[in-house]
Amino acid sequence: MHYPDGVSDVTDPRGDLEWGTLPGLVQDAAARFGESEAVVDRNGPGGTTTRWSFDQLADEVATATRAVVANGIEPGDRVAIWAPNCAEWIVAALGAVGAGAVLVPLNTRYKGSEAAYILRASGARMLFTVQGFLGTDYPGLLDEAAAAGESVPDLERVVVLRTDAIDDGVVATTAGTRAVGWADFLAEAERCEAEVAAGRTASISPEDLSDLVFTSGTTGHPKGAMTTHGQSLRTFATWSELVGLRAGDRYLIVNPFFHTFGYKAGILACLMAGATMVPEPVFDVDVVLQRVSDERISVLPGPPTIFQSILDHPKRDAYDLATLRLVVTGAAVVPVELVEALWSDLGIDTVLTAYGLTEATGTVTMCRRGDSAAVISATSGRAIPDVEVRVVDAEGDAVASGGAGEILVRGYNVMSGYFCDPDATAAAIDAAGWLHTGDVGFLDGGGNLTITDRLKDMYVSGGFNVYPAEVEAVLRRHPGVGQVAVIGVPDHRMGEVGLAVVVPTAGADPSALGDELPDLAREQLANFKVPRRVEVVDVLPTNASGKVLKRELRARFGG
Repeated sequence: MHYPDGVSDVTDPRGDLEWGTLPGLVQDAAARFGESEAVVDRNGPGGTTTRWSFDQLADEVATATRAVVANGIEPGDRVAIWAPNCAEWIVAALGAVGAGAVLVPLNTRYKGSEAAYILRASGARMLFTVQGFLGTDYPGLLDEAAAAGESVPDLERVVVLRTDAIDDGVVATTAGTRAVGWADFLAEAERCEAEVAAGRTASISPEDLSDLVFTSGTTGHPKGAMTTHGQSLRTFATWSELVGLRAGDRYLIVNPFFHTFGYKAGILACLMAGATMVPEPVFDVDVVLQRVSDERISVLPGPPTIFQSILDHPKRDAYDLATLRLVVTGAAVVPVELVEALWSDLGIDTVLTAYGLTEATGTVTMCRRGDSAAVISATSGRAIPDVEVRVVDAEGDAVASGGAGEILVRGYNVMSGYFCDPDATAAAIDAAGWLHTGDVGFLDGGGNLTITDRLKDMYVSGGFNVYPAEVEAVLRRHPGVGQVAVIGVPDHRMGEVGLAVVVPTAGADPSALGDELPDLAREQLANFKVPRRVEVVDVLPTNASGKVLKRELRARFGG
């Protein structure tokens, strides 16, 4: 990508140029950190624990790469992964990109139709998944979606990373595709010579796509943001340096791997720094406290709800949390009291906040070590090096310091575009290379960015983005709903939760909507998208053109 103002996308002396590609990073980590512990997964089948050194991890990834190549995956083919945080996720993902594939992570909370849409839109040829996570049969969800007409015509192979449901390693699944167990899949590596796989890996360049991370817009239709190997490496080399991640750190990765924060600020950052990855599939405050104590965890990023839950835990003092030294948070309002409590009550040396979005490789601004509690809580910090941030008015003109407007971003971290969607790409990135984020905020005199609103009406619940238009489309199917507007309202634990404001149809029972609408949403949407509350009104506030004034709804119901 070329930028007219002289901002280069290839100037960084580390990141993309040091490692070149993600498989180059894996190999370099093995060479530098060798027998040091790379992965600790204490959630294996039957309560088993996996402990791999960096050397062992590189060997596991090499085997997975050979198996992917043996299955006919070609450079640029899309390979999806729909699974919780676990050791197999790390190996499968890195093995796929090592074969030149483009990784497509799927949210584990998706329903079958949501996953099928992304598999179809990306043209994924292979899917890594699980059976049994939180009682969910993911291949079964795809079966149900296929039966309802949600086809996945390009999907040729399903690999089940963990399961209690497979007999002899193979079961039938979506649209006649065969599913194979993880061990049997890895055994297929024997059909690919090591030299062949190594040649495939060596052919990958920093400019090649490494992943498609799907993110919704106000229309509710997911779009795949295209990111290259070089962008991922350069961005998270910078992230690792700014937060102070270092060799020997033990990093509890609660952030989901399907999210850029979990995958890149987690797996990739640990490989860069020589930190130990300790994946946790779901946040449970008691489990996390025990894990921090047992595994001597020093790094714990996550949304503010995680840390509030830890601070509020009645038996917190029963756990040894003395090793915690680094917290990185964001994605929601961060009270100054939370920052100060992390410093004083937990004795954490470094607490930082940041702002990013999928279309900008997950990172745009970051606080710096040494910033005050006020800066850390009230702002998302300053632009990372070699990235520009502007705030503009409706006409596209820059606003003065302290003035609110849309946030624009330009730099090496801006996505290549939306996959197979040139119109959406052109709407998001202008001719001068500026990414129009749709977020509203302002810059202070020190260049610190504060997010104040969202042009797209998106809100963040428990660290996950929720797009109201998608939820509203589902709720409108209820016969008792005449009009509906969904907004995010503050919540002590989740940051924000959904509130559906409804104008009922004539003859509908308004008292029933409070239960029926969340139930309807729960059937068709991931749980974090389900409204937690329903308010019935006679009329929705609108402007002259009939657009619902959600700002007024937030002012009325958001207190």
